[in-house]
Amino acid sequence: MQERDGPVTLRVNGTAHRLAVPRDTRLLYVLRNDLALNGPKFGCGLGECGACTVLLDGAAARSCSIPVGACEGREVTTLEGLTADGTAQGAPGPVQRAFIAEQAAQCGYCLNGMIMATEALLRRHPRPDEAQIRAALSHNLCRCGTHVEILRAARRAADERG
Repeated sequence: MQERDGPVTLRVNGTAHRLAVPRDTRLLYVLRNDLALNGPKFGCGLGECGACTVLLDGAAARSCSIPVGACEGREVTTLEGLTADGTAQGAPGPVQRAFIAEQAAQCGYCLNGMIMATEALLRRHPRPDEAQIRAALSHNLCRCGTHVEILRAARRAADERG
């Protein structure tokens, strides 16, 4: 049986962190409150909207519904880890640049999830077709109506990765 309380060792954006937190604490809260990584957003808290999306071993995952204890021994990547140098202050990475170039934001709340879902897709399928892009982004909610720009940004990121 796994212990309920920490410490928990996490590898986030290439850096190991040892944290004294209950193992059932949601990953989102640890990222935001303990590690000051604000890319993942709290949206619905149910794993449905995608605002909290991170990459877990390269796959898109909802950090609001994953216990931090389940992340030990795995690589967690947040939006901050996608910058050119992997730091929160770094220049935007390729997917981020595509979203900026296409002005794929209105309020911007969904962008973390959209960018992370696009990154996960491109890691699996470097040259996705339109259907694959739409399917990868279909589980992320955007209430502002920038869907056309978001789709263009995902296509642009794929084209630029070539």
